[in-house]
Amino acid sequence: MAVRERVVRRLDDCGAVVLCADLSELRAMLFPAAVATPVPVPSSGPVRFGELVVDTAGHLVTWREKPLSLTRLERELLARLASPPVGVWTYERLFDTVWGGAYLGDTSILHSAVKRLRRKLRAAPDGPSVETVRGVGYRLAAA
Repeated sequence: MAVRERVVRRLDDCGAVVLCADLSELRAMLFPAAVATPVPVPSSGPVRFGELVVDTAGHLVTWREKPLSLTRLERELLARLASPPVGVWTYERLFDTVWGGAYLGDTSILHSAVKRLRRKLRAAPDGPSVETVRGVGYRLAAA
């Protein structure tokens, strides 16, 4: 018996059970009339922010032509923050573009990723920093 079938049978007496493959399918079920607004995603080419170059396709981030060791998630996050027009990225926009729309109001995964990214950016002399815009999101700032 499939896992979904077992879950439905166990929850049968609890009320309605909704099973869906991903968050976008759930949103479509819950809010069918809502029009999705596309979130701008940086082009596939390298993103530049001063002397910082983020090449997500090439899996490389450099500061003053020296490589920074970042994970795929950290590269994606940094690429979004460095993408023009550079400004404040809300939690929801970051979740939409980096995690594929998995924002459910809990920002702990994002805060953890930013904390790791900040630690690695501090190792770059006079490098950029990630600033918090309290209650809104994050932005990339030059040193």
